[in-house]
Amino acid sequence: MTGYFPAEFSVEITEDPAGCTVRIAGELDYDTSDELVETVVGHLRGHRHTAEVRLDFGGLTWIDSSGLSALLMIHRTTSGLGAALRLDNRPGFLDHRLRLTDILDHLTGPVTAADLPGPEEDGDHTRAGVP
Repeated sequence: MTGYFPAEFSVEITEDPAGCTVRIAGELDYDTSDELVETVVGHLRGHRHTAEVRLDFGGLTWIDSSGLSALLMIHRTTSGLGAALRLDNRPGFLDHRLRLTDILDHLTGPVTAADLPGPEEDGDHTRAGVP
């Protein structure tokens, strides 16, 4: 029998004193990127004082443009909370795509006051994944 069978995908979040670590395993693509964003953003809603979010890609086997978009959405959420985002154990193919799309520095740069919403904004933080 032939056909497409999606690879296993898993997201596991563990807490530590500095924040949390999100272990990602399998293919981060169109079929799984929403699950990653919902899991991480949902966790952060309950832990608003998280100073650092570490994404551990040690088990990542593939990423497509939807996966990259998911990383940008997670970055938007962490920035809105003032938390640093770290990308750990990046496989070569992930580094290549992050550099090719010129988003590596954007995702891993420091959170500055300019990144946080100001009082002149409309107060709708839902665009950042934060109600």
